[in-house]
Amino acid sequence: MMTDTLVGVSPLRKAAKKTLTPEEVERNAVRELVKAARVRGDDLTGPEGLLKVITMQVIEAALEEEMTEHVGYDKHAVEGRNGANSRNGTRVKRVLTDNAGPVEIEVPGIGTARSSR
Repeated sequence: MMTDTLVGVSPLRKAAKKTLTPEEVERNAVRELVKAARVRGDDLTGPEGLLKVITMQVIEAALEEEMTEHVGYDKHAVEGRNGANSRNGTRVKRVLTDNAGPVEIEVPGIGTARSSR
């Protein structure tokens, strides 16, 4: 009996894909951000460091999500046009954080529709 080897076919079974926990996904994302910052030569800490940038982005994303929940529609959604609660741009605010120091963020605004009297 002759045995042939198929080119490009591994005799080993494919390893089952491991499902990552949310913590593992976050850790991998942070690891990639740190690698990218090092390749660019960016500082990890300090006034313009990665920690400050990430802190700013997390706070801004949380505020955007809160605004979406409050008004009931996503940013730039058609449902929000000319409504009672319309998103009204952003304003800059300085927030003091424990780990990154002062961080300037853009805070979403909300305006109310004016009645036509």
